[in-house]
Amino acid sequence: MKYFQYLLWFAHEHVPFRLIEIESIASALKIPIKWLEPPSDKPWYLVELPSEEAVQKLSSRSVTMRRAIQLWADELTVPKLHATLKEKCLNGILEPYKSKSFKVDVDLFCNSQTQEEKLERIESFSYMPFQGHVNLKNPDVIFQFIEYYGLDPNTAPEYPTRAFFGRVVAESGRTLIHELSLKKRTFIGNTSMDPQLSLLMANLGKVSNGDLVLDPFVGSGSLLVAAAKFGGYVIGTDIDYLMLHGRTRPTRKQTRHIARKDESIEANMIQYSCVDKYIDVIVADSALPFWHNDVEFDCILADPPYGIREPTERIGSKESLPIVKKEGSPVHFPSKVEYGLNEIIKDLMRFSSKHLKLKGRLLFWVPVFREDYEETHMPRHSCFKLIGNCEQVLTTFTARRLLVFEKIKIPQDSDECSCTIPSSSTFREKYFTHGNENRLTRKQKKAIAAKNKEI
Repeated sequence: MKYFQYLLWFAHEHVPFRLIEIESIASALKIPIKWLEPPSDKPWYLVELPSEEAVQKLSSRSVTMRRAIQLWADELTVPKLHATLKEKCLNGILEPYKSKSFKVDVDLFCNSQTQEEKLERIESFSYMPFQGHVNLKNPDVIFQFIEYYGLDPNTAPEYPTRAFFGRVVAESGRTLIHELSLKKRTFIGNTSMDPQLSLLMANLGKVSNGDLVLDPFVGSGSLLVAAAKFGGYVIGTDIDYLMLHGRTRPTRKQTRHIARKDESIEANMIQYSCVDKYIDVIVADSALPFWHNDVEFDCILADPPYGIREPTERIGSKESLPIVKKEGSPVHFPSKVEYGLNEIIKDLMRFSSKHLKLKGRLLFWVPVFREDYEETHMPRHSCFKLIGNCEQVLTTFTARRLLVFEKIKIPQDSDECSCTIPSSSTFREKYFTHGNENRLTRKQKKAIAAKNKEI
């Protein structure tokens, strides 16, 4: 099989998620990848792929990538890049495209340029035998020129340390991030997940057409929307009756005084034209098994509560449920008790070991204090293989880690689950303690600065 060289050019965000996203999409689409360089934190991957169609399929799902470029020149300096391109133009590399309309995009990583400097860079390619006209809005062909100045803008060199030029063959799926924006979404809650992270989870879960996907802590359904966009049939459960029925206090500041109307997860599915992928949501306690033993899911995506903006609770008793009447509401609410994060995750992994298909993926977030993080504290289960452990930094002292597991065997009675992460109450206590300490430190620094100014 003949392979072609491509440069995958990334947005510089969510860097730890890039590699596992690309590998997961390639695995789901059965696209073989050959690495020309070991993957790194630099904003590109150099790869060989079997066809332009393959790179287009890969790019169309990625939300960390910006575009894919058929590589024509890759040099350590700009003069060498021009010399390489001149030689390739003499050999006819531009021949299939020279009569088409075109434009040249210029990208400087870790550096900036004025409009005049940008035009100078574009004009430096005037030796290329273009015969078509320039079309900035809708060209037949887009060419990409990239200058790389390192990863630290504070120590950027005078000249780029790497330069690339090539033909753009595919744009990424990042348009979905804007399409699913929370600002325009019909129904959101306090903890609705950012669209990019939701789509990332669906990609890492290898969600494909026809897959059955479950979110056991569904909230306002962000993960269901993302999974449905990639062809999965989605179902969710949550203990919060009011959230699932769109009766909680409105989240948007501008409309908090107005009661919710016609807001629900189903309304979001209708908004994004994927209601045909929506099965339903169920009011249920994830700690109490209620699924038939034969039910199997292709993927389970979860963002368990951490105890900061949402409580970590479960129903108080399996046998006798105390009923509390909420004033002004015909609904009766079972009393709830504290449900520790360790217990939540252990129950989630035990449930997934029984109800996830072999080779199916389980993904969930775990909150951590960065200075206390130890990989050995992360949950493990003998039915699962850890595929990925990616960090998203939240504050200077906190982060959350997305754990990606793949089911490798059928559960037996002897299978065990281990998890020694801090409980939700401990995480909540430390979170607010650190926050208060930071606020106090900032106030002290301001007071000292004001006093020094007076002196």
